[in-house]
Amino acid sequence: MRRLAGERGVTFLELLATMTIIVILASVAMPLSKVTAKRAKEIELRQTLREVRRAIDQFKDDWNREGDRLIGPLCTANQLSCKEVSSVYGYPKSLETLLAVQLSGEASVIKGVTMKRYLRKIPTDPFTGESEWSLRCYTDDADTRSWCGEDVFDLHSTSDRTALDGTLYAEW
Repeated sequence: MRRLAGERGVTFLELLATMTIIVILASVAMPLSKVTAKRAKEIELRQTLREVRRAIDQFKDDWNREGDRLIGPLCTANQLSCKEVSSVYGYPKSLETLLAVQLSGEASVIKGVTMKRYLRKIPTDPFTGESEWSLRCYTDDADTRSWCGEDVFDLHSTSDRTALDGTLYAEW
C-alpha cells in the first residue's frame, strides 16, 4: 500500500512490534522490582537490629553489674534504680527500659539530665510492620525461640519469611 504525500501514521505491524517489545521489557522489570523492594526491607531490618543492639550494648556499659556488685558508672551513681532497670548481668529488663531511665543523685548532676534515653522509640519490624520482637536473655541458648523474661540480651525478627540469601529473618 502506497502512502500519499503528507499522509502520516503507523502501520498495524509496527504497532504490534512496539507493543511486543514493551511487554517483554515489562516482564523482565517486574521480578527485578520485587527483589529490589525485598532487598530494601532487608537493609532496613539489618539497620534496625544494629541500632537496637547498639543501644543494648550502651545500656550494658552504663548499667553493668555482676549480681550485687555494681560496675557501670550510672549503676554506681544510681544504686537504688540500678537493680530496678538492669538484670544481674547488667542488661535491660525490657525493651521499654531503653526508652528512658530515670537518673538520680550524682549521675543527674554530672550529666546535667534526669533521664537517659537509649532509643527514641521501639522500632517496627519492616517485614511484620509491628513493634513486636523475639527477645533472648543472656542465659538463653543462641537458637532458642522462647524468652526467659529476665533481661534483653538480643532480639530477632518475628517474621517466618526467608531472606534473599536463604536464611530466615528470625535468625539474623
